[in-house]
Amino acid sequence: MKPNPLIKSRLTRATMILATVSVLGLDSPVQGAELKPETLLAWDRYVRLTEDRIGNELASEKGFFIHEFGRLNEARATWQRVRSGQVMVSRMETEDPRGRAIKVPGGMIHHWRGTILIPSVRVEQVIHRLRYPDLRVPPQKDVLETRILERDQDSLRIFLKLVRKKIVTVAYNTEHLVRYRWHGPLRASSRSIATRIAELEKLHTPQEREKIPGLDRGFLWRLNSYWRYQQVEGGVVVECESLSLSRGYPVIFKPIVAPIVRAIARRSMKRTLASLRHRLLISNLQRETLQPAPGS
Repeated sequence: MKPNPLIKSRLTRATMILATVSVLGLDSPVQGAELKPETLLAWDRYVRLTEDRIGNELASEKGFFIHEFGRLNEARATWQRVRSGQVMVSRMETEDPRGRAIKVPGGMIHHWRGTILIPSVRVEQVIHRLRYPDLRVPPQKDVLETRILERDQDSLRIFLKLVRKKIVTVAYNTEHLVRYRWHGPLRASSRSIATRIAELEKLHTPQEREKIPGLDRGFLWRLNSYWRYQQVEGGVVVECESLSLSRGYPVIFKPIVAPIVRAIARRSMKRTLASLRHRLLISNLQRETLQPAPGS
């Protein structure tokens, strides 16, 4: 008797999930993951090289968004899809000056970018709304709480309680320092660095508390994001480039774990950008509704 394809598919998926759970330590609530100096050193190098490239692009007269520095046909295709309302997401990788992959002993760097068009808004409105969030608009699904800790002329310090749900639910108390910069009247950028990340246990219970650093599960050690905003005909194009650092896993499990991790990251980026568009459009609509009619 031939095996049922549906049953075989379900068994394969179940095996992949169990392997992922075991490899990432999800089956052991007390297992900690240590962020080693060599892991942090590799992260710092990766960030430095990435920020060097971003700085050169922002100062260039050739373009502004990442895809504009690639092949012409790919840039045109990206523009067409973004202008049609699609959320474009792709994986990235920063290489060393010799074009080689940067090894991260004991850890994994997740590097993604996403691009979206927010219609019917101006770039100054987008920046203003990001610096002064509209509390009437619900946050995105994976943000449980938002608080502004400090606000300056060109910077923002913000608290976010984040939650990630896939195979297992993981939540964090995080703090981020965001700096904004204008590149002429129609372009702006921002740089967000997580200055504090603390994994939570016993979420939504009276016993909720932060785990001791070094005794968390190592799913999120570092998180940086780099944003670009440009006014175009019909709205504002927003691009996000995200870097995060997590614990590594044995190479033998890479064919099983890597696709799952990438799928989670891709969906997270899409959800972040789609949520941003939704919140800005709702906020803009509410602002227009609350404005007095001409002549009133």
